[in-house]
Amino acid sequence: MDHPRLAEADRLHLSGRHAEAIGGYEEVLAADPDCFEAWNGLGHAAASRQEYGQAIPALRRALKLRGEEATLRVNLGKALFALGHVTEAVREYARAWREGDEATRAAALRNLAVIAPGDPVLGNAAIREIRRYWAEAEAAAVTPLAPARRPGAKLRLAYYGAFFHEKNWMKMYMGVLNAHDRDRFELHLIADGAPPSVEAGYRDHPEDRIWEVGGLPNAELAGHIAEAGIDVLVDLNGYSHQARLPLLLHRAAPVQIAWNGMYGTTGFPGLDALIGDGWSIPPEEEQFCSEPVRRVAHTYLPFDFFYSTPPVTPPPCLEAGHVTFGSLNSAYKLTDPTIEAWSAVLRAVPSARLLMRNRALDHASNRADLLARFAIHGVPAERIALEGSGTHDEFLATYGRIDLALDSFPYNGGTTTAEALWQGVPVLTINGDRWAGRTSRSILMAAGLGRYVAPDIASFVETAVALTQDPQGLAERRAGQRAALAASPACDPASLCRELETIYLELATR
Repeated sequence: MDHPRLAEADRLHLSGRHAEAIGGYEEVLAADPDCFEAWNGLGHAAASRQEYGQAIPALRRALKLRGEEATLRVNLGKALFALGHVTEAVREYARAWREGDEATRAAALRNLAVIAPGDPVLGNAAIREIRRYWAEAEAAAVTPLAPARRPGAKLRLAYYGAFFHEKNWMKMYMGVLNAHDRDRFELHLIADGAPPSVEAGYRDHPEDRIWEVGGLPNAELAGHIAEAGIDVLVDLNGYSHQARLPLLLHRAAPVQIAWNGMYGTTGFPGLDALIGDGWSIPPEEEQFCSEPVRRVAHTYLPFDFFYSTPPVTPPPCLEAGHVTFGSLNSAYKLTDPTIEAWSAVLRAVPSARLLMRNRALDHASNRADLLARFAIHGVPAERIALEGSGTHDEFLATYGRIDLALDSFPYNGGTTTAEALWQGVPVLTINGDRWAGRTSRSILMAAGLGRYVAPDIASFVETAVALTQDPQGLAERRAGQRAALAASPACDPASLCRELETIYLELATR
């Protein structure tokens, strides 16, 4: 059957007029519900608008019509992951990896390596193997440089990252970079995005070297690093900027280390250290890391609020008459076990409400998808408030309307955990079964807030219920939490810097 409207919808889609394209595809489907091209186009156009809740059923229908189209599984996997359907996303990527052509297999494996730690079904061994497979695939086209350490009074230390200009991310590591002893270390900051700035917390040092390398191929950048005589190269991105992670395969520096951006193994061979702590990575799990693990005394994620933030407010339950639980974690962390546990908390406290905020909630189909998942567990939509994107200050101010923050698992908050605590809001988490499920624990233990770390889901629910029964206690702890936090190891990047410097010097002179 010929569909003149289909060609028009395709043109609209290609020109970026996605909403109009969606209307065109829906017209075609009203006339021909089995039109593969229209379902495929609808799924892609909806995903382009970040309407993943609309894209998912469309792409599923397209796959029913043509199950052999492995590239569709990659696109479906992306949409599923964006809304926290991580196990299903892994399943689609894995099948595309098995069945697709070379380009599809590469894309599927690349995405699997990113999302594997967030799948509650995968264990630590499977996560390591997936990332090792991707590392091996990337290494096939790389010839390592392996330069020797140059003699010199100062150790040449280079950090590379893509977020040096983002103050909300930089609070997790700019304090360490600022604290380095410039008499002993020559500091190089290799930026894939905008360079470090005062607004992002950087304290300018005339002797520091700032590199702007956006778009530079890894092989070319590796050559520049080797030529500059960098002694220690530190990756700050991890899988958050996956395209740059393979730089480590080039062995552009004698010592290479992964820190801060990691919440599990890189899967890469030849790294000299992966920085963690005793709360995030216990000794028995080192077997699941491709790298030697070096633990620091407190959290490997100390933070420094070098910018102004909203004042801490009293818990809203004092005036509202009911408790508001909340989460500002990204939608891709909202896995089925997370939804199930949060629903159990809400059922146990019938008067409570839940406030959630993230960018995905800008879109109606995404909100509908999330509310339907809570409905399955007996939580009606009227108990849940959903809010979308905003400025960083607006996000921080949201904590003034939250009494208790609920963590996600198996992939915890990190930056959101630090922000909630700084705004006086307790963060309830569990001692997870993997590094990604212990990042909040690492911060909370360093902050002296171990009472908010439950051993399991049942205790997580019990703790949430118990805290709601003492609103005055919540108010007292909230009022003093920021000052206590600021005085704790959780907000002491200078001490971590001294530990890291010791590790760098030891490895460089080994």
